[in-house]
Amino acid sequence: METLRISPRIFNVEEFAPLFTGPVRVVLTGRSVVNLKKSHKRLEKIITSGKTIYGVNTGFGNLSDIRIDQEDQFTLQVNLVRSHAAGVGTPLELGLVRSAMVLKLLTFVKGFSGVRLALAEKIIQFLNKDIIPLIPEKGSVGASGDLAPLSHLGLAIIGEGHVFYNGRKMTTQSALKKAQVAPLILHPKEGLSLINGTQISTAMAIKALLDGHNLAICADVSGALAVENSLSSRNVFRGDIHELKAHKGQRDTARNVFKMLKGSKIVSSHSDCGQVQDPYSFRCIPHIHGACRDSISGAAQMIHNEINSVSDNPLILTNSEVISSGHFHGEHMAQAMDILAMAFSEFGAIAERRIYYFMRGIPDLFPPFIAAKAGLESGYMMAHVTSSALASENKTLAHPASIDSLPTSGGQEDLVSMAPWAGQKLFQIQKNLETILAIEMLVATAANQLAFNNIIPGKGTKPVLNLVCSICDFDSRDRVLSREIEIISEKIRTGEVLGTLTKHMKLD
Repeated sequence: METLRISPRIFNVEEFAPLFTGPVRVVLTGRSVVNLKKSHKRLEKIITSGKTIYGVNTGFGNLSDIRIDQEDQFTLQVNLVRSHAAGVGTPLELGLVRSAMVLKLLTFVKGFSGVRLALAEKIIQFLNKDIIPLIPEKGSVGASGDLAPLSHLGLAIIGEGHVFYNGRKMTTQSALKKAQVAPLILHPKEGLSLINGTQISTAMAIKALLDGHNLAICADVSGALAVENSLSSRNVFRGDIHELKAHKGQRDTARNVFKMLKGSKIVSSHSDCGQVQDPYSFRCIPHIHGACRDSISGAAQMIHNEINSVSDNPLILTNSEVISSGHFHGEHMAQAMDILAMAFSEFGAIAERRIYYFMRGIPDLFPPFIAAKAGLESGYMMAHVTSSALASENKTLAHPASIDSLPTSGGQEDLVSMAPWAGQKLFQIQKNLETILAIEMLVATAANQLAFNNIIPGKGTKPVLNLVCSICDFDSRDRVLSREIEIISEKIRTGEVLGTLTKHMKLD
């Protein structure tokens, strides 16, 4: 089991990857312990002074002008967690919840939340015992923190609600009894600090980035297969041409495709064909894939910044000043995931156009729909239709969530981010893209088997062609394609396609 040391240092997205594959051991550094203790002492001193502190001795949201007596301040925190646990829908995957819990710790250990060391240690105990709160996927507008989902996290901390213990769903009470873990009694501000923050939205953004790196490269891979087996030009991917544009993503994609097609006898077989220009979906792969890559890079920087930010309210500053700001607002994550949604949708849109190109057939090589006996057989006609359906769905899902808002909390939260919805639809776009790329790989390989089976492919396309051929029964011609598409999609998702290729070459 890997160990993740929680400290105030800068963290990167890749450090969250193990949280999505299984339990991870988590420990606090000495600096984290010092920061937590100092921050809590500052809060205690402020409370003792009798100063008004939002959510400690006042109500919440539009009820913030109501004063809470000292004897009710512990009850206030429990009431907050219970009343805000209004999420609905399918439970979030465990990796997302683990990541949210770690993100919550990263905010606490910066020393501006005022919570006790005991709260951080309880979250760590849950992680180390593999007690993962059940958090419904819907119910947050990504504004005054991801309130509803984080409240379900808070419920588990106080021994209520449901959790997954060693992967099994059960009541929190049962899990804590089995694991010999005591629930935590929340002290002033601790319920508020648990539910205030962008941790659910940020966890979604992290997952999308981790999955997206593989998808972006696989888009280049499927594009290279399509270029080779449609007899499109390799020359347009030359590095000297793309050095004339200053976009890193464009240069990286051009280099990937050019490298994959090295040594291809299929490419060299039509060097004197007289074709002047290929369609945009082939010729402009570097420009379109590159723009998507650069958008992903821009969004990644926003996500990196949020991982390393304080996301809480109110803030307990080092000079013991209490400030109510809006650091819980998820606008950065909403816009970042909307940018990602557009990028991954566009990868699918251009891939669908390349799939369509094959459906027209190439005279003297293969007939329309890559059907060996067109008319008697329909070939890959409906595989293309499926890719069209998913590409169209993605275009609708790519409509930005961040430009929408509905006021909540009696108008106090009058412009919200909708970041969790941006994340949920982004996941669907990425899932659809996996399938579109799988179909492109299937169709390009079908063309290869029908027209170029005895011609040496490129250094990079050959291992992918071999992998697809090991899955698909091309000799059967017309057949049920669903299962083959699903298997290729799974191999894209798990990284097997990319892993097969990277044994032979490194791609950017």
